[in-house]
Amino acid sequence: MKPGLRKFVLAIHLTFSVGWIGTVVAYLALGLTAITTDEDQTIRAAWTTMEIIGWYVIVPLALASLVSGLVMALGTKWGLFRHYWVLISFVLTLFATTVLLLHMPTVSSTADIARQAEGATLEALGGDLSHPGIGLVILLVIQVLNIYKPTGLTRYGWRKQQQRAARLS
Repeated sequence: MKPGLRKFVLAIHLTFSVGWIGTVVAYLALGLTAITTDEDQTIRAAWTTMEIIGWYVIVPLALASLVSGLVMALGTKWGLFRHYWVLISFVLTLFATTVLLLHMPTVSSTADIARQAEGATLEALGGDLSHPGIGLVILLVIQVLNIYKPTGLTRYGWRKQQQRAARLS
């Protein structure tokens, strides 16, 4: 990938990834609000907004981050299978995206209940903190891996490095 294109794709990838982190933080704030309030309208609003943010912001950002990260890995010297930090980042992103996609129908179901429920039933819904909380930790681990780029080649990466060195000798 040419340097100009690489920078452009990197900017897109960072925008999607940081946006994903930011919207998960907003989602957590809504979940916390649903747990701590006694007001029916606030609980309904929190769950409705969590559903909207989940489907229309978090899911697209997660998918875009996954795809743009894959493009970055395959289009740069880092490769997808050469360095442990790249491979771990990709696997964690794939895992987080999969869990998100499997969890969102539950969010929609709970939001539907919140729109219909009253009183104690509504308050018993609580908020959604565990999935997004764990997801946020995973996203932050990915972020740290991508910033610090710890050393360590996979077997494939080591083999490719040896082949390259042999060609240059």
